[in-house]
Amino acid sequence: MIEVRDIYYCEKCGNVVEVLNSKAPALVCCGQKMIKLEAKTEDASNEKHVPYIEETENGILVKVGKETNHPMIENHYIKFIEVITKDKVYRKDLNPGDAPQAEFPIKKEEVISAREWCNLHGLWES
Repeated sequence: MIEVRDIYYCEKCGNVVEVLNSKAPALVCCGQKMIKLEAKTEDASNEKHVPYIEETENGILVKVGKETNHPMIENHYIKFIEVITKDKVYRKDLNPGDAPQAEFPIKKEEVISAREWCNLHGLWES
């Protein structure tokens, strides 16, 4: 069943979709069913993916890679960082060459989850 906030991926064209309305029985792109991305929550390799949240003067800073930044090169980068609260979703889109982080004007205790999507290793959540 499709749920609000689920994220789907098209293996054919690379399209990524976040569900805003959960009434459809399935999502289709390029003539085939899209794949629901399941968020991973534990780093197992040298490259770190689980979003890390720090408090700042202006809110929170979400980083991908606590001690070492995630790569941000053309063939391996973080496409977006997203923070979900009770009634809002905050997202920052990223590009190769950007820092793998995003600042949001909210308090840490408001955060339900933070997630990011790596173009090679998929969806990650904390």
